[in-house]
Amino acid sequence: MLNKNKDAKRLVEAILFAADEPLDIETIKSKIELNVDVLKILKELQSEFIDRGINLYEISNKWSFRTADNLSKKIASEVVQQRKLSKATIETLAIIAYHQPVTRSEIEEIRGVSFSTGTLEILFELGWVKPNGRKEIPGKPLLYVTTDTFLSHFNLKSLSDLPNSEELASAGLIDSRLDRSIFGTNKFAQDDLEKVSKEDIFSNIDDMLSGTLNKKDN
Repeated sequence: MLNKNKDAKRLVEAILFAADEPLDIETIKSKIELNVDVLKILKELQSEFIDRGINLYEISNKWSFRTADNLSKKIASEVVQQRKLSKATIETLAIIAYHQPVTRSEIEEIRGVSFSTGTLEILFELGWVKPNGRKEIPGKPLLYVTTDTFLSHFNLKSLSDLPNSEELASAGLIDSRLDRSIFGTNKFAQDDLEKVSKEDIFSNIDDMLSGTLNKKDN
């Protein structure tokens, strides 16, 4: 049994290193073809690699090896992306991240301005946003959500790891007087806070979401 578990762990490690994308437990099980507790093996590997140059991450119930967080910035390529994301694109991403699933008209309502189809296409090309069904209202507009690639890029295990309104306020990324219901209800501010502009809100949230946009991933 000891050799079986040891062999299984080595095999799981090799499979994850060779994979070109994160793998879920069922996929790993199908590849090793051994009757072992794959989740237990993954947890053991995660613990063993915690102080190494690469760590084992679980993101959206999928597992992959990545450069350790405290090293990634030191070895990151300084090559700047030729296409810098526009303010409209980053605002749209922020809205989808916090209000998903959301329709195009709802995004425009929240931003207070319409945007071109190219804005969403950029997010599609990056793999950060995707259509996810249709809303059951007249016209049945498409609903948009973020992807596992979005979670991976921003090193989030799940959407619940997105900073909440209290954390954003304490970090100075949003006005502390802002109605916190902005995060999920399409409301921007209370009636008596009209001086807090949408532009100011987004410029700060943009800083949070766009911190890594000028560098390529490792």
